[in-house]
Amino acid sequence: MRNSTQRHHFILESLQQREYISVAELSQATSVSEVTIRKDLQVLEGQRLLYRTFGGASTKHLYMSDRPLREKELAHAEQKQRIAAAAVPLIGHHDSLIIGSGTTVQLLAQQLTSSKHLTVITSALKTALTLLDKPNIEVLQMGGFLRPLSAAVFGQYAEAMLEELSCGVVFLGVDGIDLEKGLTSASPTEAKLNQCMMRAAEVVVVLADSSKFGKRGLGKICSVDQVQYIVTDKGAPATMVQAIEALGVTVLVV
Repeated sequence: MRNSTQRHHFILESLQQREYISVAELSQATSVSEVTIRKDLQVLEGQRLLYRTFGGASTKHLYMSDRPLREKELAHAEQKQRIAAAAVPLIGHHDSLIIGSGTTVQLLAQQLTSSKHLTVITSALKTALTLLDKPNIEVLQMGGFLRPLSAAVFGQYAEAMLEELSCGVVFLGVDGIDLEKGLTSASPTEAKLNQCMMRAAEVVVVLADSSKFGKRGLGKICSVDQVQYIVTDKGAPATMVQAIEALGVTVLVV
């Protein structure tokens, strides 16, 4: 299928039947190189007819909107529970940790037991309240302006506080994981605070269900290779998982 117009029509027709198709599949179906297909996708994206993703194209918008906490809590609830449970052993012998904002890291707080002493630093009010009645877990609630959508603090006061702290591990929630754009948040202010959290910790662990893969948020947190662990569920695209692991990141799939 050497004619670009024919290929473009075929690509769009294929995406009407499926919300995602890979470059490899399109290359095989049209008998042209993957380089040519990528150029086709770039043209079609420029015409706002599709969205390019890692290794293919999709009908879904890549950018995640900022949604209320309650709405996020209801989405992918079962997968988030499994991810949170799988993250607990990563705390190991660390006696101090940071828990950022987000529904999956909030579930991690629920999983923590009081069998050993922990100091938990958090920006999220619901996480602090979850841990409040657990013996042997000391909670350091960060200060700052409060975002109603996430029930978490942000801003210069929280950032300044982190400059004075150092801990073993930070658990972050993200809105998007993209090999080109990195780890992102729908909120630029929370993305900036997450950067400060990373600088205060020795190990960075990202908890993200599979719906976050191939998506982007407005604010960039970091490149993918700047974290040590990503914990996700079985729905994560295998090609992306392999590419992330090739960067030296340990991906735990539950």
